[in-house]
Amino acid sequence: MISANIEDAARTAGNDDKGAVMLQLSDNDFTRLTGFLKERFGINLIKKRTLIESRLNNYLVSNGFDSYKTYLDYALSDKTGAEVSQMLNYLTTNYSYFMREWEHFKFLKEHVLPEMAQIIKNNDLRTWSAGCSTGQEPYTLAMVIGDFLSEKGLKWDAKVLATDISMKALDVARKGIYDDDALKNVPAYWKLHYFRKLPDGKWEVTEALKKEVIIRRLNLIEGGFPFKKPLHIIFCRNVMIYFNEETKKKLVEKFYRALIPGGYLFIGQSESIDRTDGKFKLMIPSVYKKVQ
Repeated sequence: MISANIEDAARTAGNDDKGAVMLQLSDNDFTRLTGFLKERFGINLIKKRTLIESRLNNYLVSNGFDSYKTYLDYALSDKTGAEVSQMLNYLTTNYSYFMREWEHFKFLKEHVLPEMAQIIKNNDLRTWSAGCSTGQEPYTLAMVIGDFLSEKGLKWDAKVLATDISMKALDVARKGIYDDDALKNVPAYWKLHYFRKLPDGKWEVTEALKKEVIIRRLNLIEGGFPFKKPLHIIFCRNVMIYFNEETKKKLVEKFYRALIPGGYLFIGQSESIDRTDGKFKLMIPSVYKKVQ
């Protein structure tokens, strides 16, 4: 899923060419595009007209489209889905870093994992990073879980499933290469054991850690989740803030059905879910437990 903040951008979109062609986004095309994104992916850009124009204009011009209508006719009729995927790459900003909202990972290690150790069967821990963006969250999960298992002497199959709707973000996650800023909160121990410094100064996740994260593309809104077994832990942080209430409610219900009784759902600290139906119990801010 689109894991990251959708932010306003300058109309020039980084293009300082004063002679650049600016295509006009008509009211009809704007309604058509935002309606499609909302219905298909749950993304609400109704107040982001400037963002749409700034992110797509140069792409349309450089690829020979003479209007937004021509582009939308082409993109929405492309049965391969490649053009819509490219559109999402331009319209979503995937920003993340390691150990973001560290209180979640602390609670995971100190409370959730010890609890799971009491109920896990067949040494199989199933964790999902939904809306994983460029990979920092699932790799952080894999490191926290790895440390816990090592300390407790446990041998679990504890691979983390990481999904997002943006192929561009997933490509970054698969490569596992990050700059210093993304690792600003990573302790020296983790840098030593889970990363290697590259000649250009960037950091690459070790092959051993990459093998602990399974990366797939998935639209959270469309259809059901393809899980054969219920999950123990779901992280879906800073994803639902751009969904309307109806879409968010449906997604939370899908998360509920995907979790084991007593499973945990972690959401962003600026997010909340409706607990009036009694299906989830709030444990700490933005961490919920499925009521058995």
